[in-house]
Parts: sequence; structure tokens; C-alpha cells
Amino acid sequence: TALPAGPGPTRIPQLTALPVAATATPPGLYSLQERMGVGSGSRRVTAELAGLLGFGWYLDWRARADGFHSADVRYMPMIRLRDGQIEPFGDALLATVDELPGALWLVGNEPDVKWQDNVSPEAYAQAYHDLYALLKGRDPTCQVAIGGVSQPTPLRLRYLDRILEAYRQRYGQEMPVDVWNVHNFVLREERGSWGVDVPPGMDEDTGRLYEIDDHDDLALFRQQLVEFRRWMAERGQQDKPLIVTEYGILMPGEYGFPPEAVRRFMLDTFELMRTLIEPALGYPADGGRLVQRWCWFSLQDERYPTGD
Repeated sequence: TALPAGPGPTRIPQLTALPVAATATPPGLYSLQERMGVGSGSRRVTAELAGLLGFGWYLDWRARADGFHSADVRYMPMIRLRDGQIEPFGDALLATVDELPGALWLVGNEPDVKWQDNVSPEAYAQAYHDLYALLKGRDPTCQVAIGGVSQPTPLRLRYLDRILEAYRQRYGQEMPVDVWNVHNFVLREERGSWGVDVPPGMDEDTGRLYEIDDHDDLALFRQQLVEFRRWMAERGQQDKPLIVTEYGILMPGEYGFPPEAVRRFMLDTFELMRTLIEPALGYPADGGRLVQRWCWFSLQDERYPTGD
């Protein structure tokens, strides 16, 4: 994701903490460990690393046949759709499916962002259809999740609506999604500006014009999750799990996000997603929780100043 052209104004981080003691929540489908995930990036996950950090699942933005997984740690492979090029593909993909029976497959990574997979809604609908059929045909026990858009704002919800409509028009049925997936960054939506720009195939020039200081706003973070669950419910998708497969603070300290601010944001968002319950919108099988699993960006990623 593009950073602003220059450092923002110096600010004092908002370090008001949620209570350290865990609050009581109704029983749910998963333990806390099963809910917490990380993006490993260039850091290969091992049993020792997973045991040290205590996460229950991870992704690495690719599909590795030899990706570490165990009874306590789940690996979620991802098929990339960069500019319409599917990777892995063909025999390599089938061999990976065979090595990861029962996996949850993520189809694409931020198809709405030109610096990531950069796919129009219509092209995404076609790729998803073909990959869903291939994956289910090879391994009927697997699950398939839609690729996560960068943030669930109105602009990007319209992008998702176009995907659903394109699928409906092309195949004469609703798009089958086993698990809904979203990213939850707070970044500017403006063509040619910093942030996540405008999704490919969309005519708008702006969406939400977030500022740098909004980047770790917990109220905005929560609002976007509620809005996405409401969007799901309005489309008959409430009875599906929701996972957040990427979020975190990407901007470095000179923009106003020193390590202590990142630490507090991480702890607060973990607690928020652990306890965010709304029976009218949340997943009924998980006690009405809005989010079932979440993934922190990241263990190691040299492409970004704060990717570690």
C-alpha cells in the first residue's frame, strides 16, 4: 500500500488502553489461540515459532505444498490473481491441493488494489468461479474464501456488489462463498493519492478520505467491521464465518506511529475482535460474534518499513 509522500505532523499517540483483564464472553466456536493469526511473509513458520508466539493459524500470501501445519496451527493457502495471472496454476495447484486436504483456500489478495492483485469485478467473478470448481472438484472437503478487499468501505462494498452481480449474470446463480474474508485497514481512497486508491473498473475518483491520524482509530476500525457484517446480512450471508486476513499499522514512526502505539493498537484490536458481539449481525454459530478469526500484519516483510 502506498505511503503518503512525506511524514505527517508529529503527534502524541493515543495510548488509552482497554482493560488488561479479559472480559467474559459467551461460548463460541473457537479458542482464543484458534482465532489469532499472523501473516508470516518471508519468515517461514515452524513448530518452534508457532509454539513461541501462540497463534493458531497463519498465511504467507502464497500456496505452499510444504507449508507447516499441525493439530494446533492451521495454514491457509492463497491463490494469487495478480493482473489476471493465476498463481499457482495447473498441475502445480492440483499437487498443492492434494497435499493440503481440508484447507481453507483464499482466492486472491486485495483484488481491489492496483498495487496488489488489481482485478476488475468481472474478471474476478470469472476467476473465482473456475477456481472454486477446481478446488471443490479436487478436494470436496476444502473450503473457499473470497479474496479480502483492503477495507470494507462503501466504495469497496460497491466493488464487491459488482463481483456478485457479474457472477449472477454470467452463471445464472449466486456466487458460492464458504467463508467471507476482508482486510481492515484505515487508508485514504483517492485516485492518484496515498492509501489504497480506487478499485480497478470503478469510475469514482474518491471514497473515504481518511487522514494519517485516522490510521489507528479504533472507532473507525470497529465501524468498518460492523458495516461489513451489515452488508453480509443484507445479502443473506449472515450465517457465514467472517475472517480478517490482514490488518495492522503500516506507517512508520515518523508518521506518528512509534512502536508503543503499534503495540497498543494490536492489543486493543485483538480484544475488540475477541469481544465484538451483535446477535442481529454476527455469526449465530459463534455466539453472535462479528469476527471469527483475524490475522496481524506481519511477522516479517521487508517491502514495508514496519513489516516486522
